[in-house]
Amino acid sequence: MTAPTRRTPPAKRRHGFDLRSTALFFVLLAVVVSLLGFAARMVAGAVERRPAWVFVLVVVGVAGFVGLGRRLHVARAARRAAAALDEAAREAADELEAPAVPRQRPAAEVTTGYDALTPEEFEEAIAALCERDGCSAVDVVGGAGDLGADVVAVTPDGCRVVIQCKYYDDSHRVGSQDLQRFGGTCFTVHDADIAVLVTTSDFTTPAAEYADRCGIVCVDGEILQAWTDGTGPRPWEAVRSGWAAGGGNAGAES
Repeated sequence: MTAPTRRTPPAKRRHGFDLRSTALFFVLLAVVVSLLGFAARMVAGAVERRPAWVFVLVVVGVAGFVGLGRRLHVARAARRAAAALDEAAREAADELEAPAVPRQRPAAEVTTGYDALTPEEFEEAIAALCERDGCSAVDVVGGAGDLGADVVAVTPDGCRVVIQCKYYDDSHRVGSQDLQRFGGTCFTVHDADIAVLVTTSDFTTPAAEYADRCGIVCVDGEILQAWTDGTGPRPWEAVRSGWAAGGGNAGAES
């Protein structure tokens, strides 16, 4: 029996030197180098003949490149601005749709004694009394340029009450000039239905008489304490009950 002969795989053929491909490569390389040289000579000649034109072309090219970059930057900025405006418009629409919440001033504590207060704290204390007794829209507006109004409120029956506060000691009574200044603004400027001047001290007789003629309710220290304790009328009730403005401890003006 004849043993089978093993076939030897053919050896890898080595690529020989291809003269035609090599020659074609060098021909193409020569053409490219010639074209580059020709272009370089044209540029050099143009620079020699027309240097200004070459400079202009270079500037235009650089400007175009920079302008393209800026246009891309401006486009991005415009997209961001549009997104911000869209977000602001949505927030504004949400605010318009949301129910309006009226501004509320912090509730002040009702005090039973006024001896150790500052004038500003006295105004807050009077506002607290108004809130305690059912007034709404109570606001402390005293300060520079207040034109005589320190506290404004709306009484339970819908009247606008304007109050001026005078935090004086016992030796300093409210005079007629104080009343005249308040009387000149409480009705015409502040549209008061009821005007009240409240003090920790007292009123002179001319001041009480002026208040009575103008329809201003005067609350002295004694009446204020009765209002605070709940044993006396509220100032806005004095008009309806016929309580005379300036009634109380008014004395002669000094």
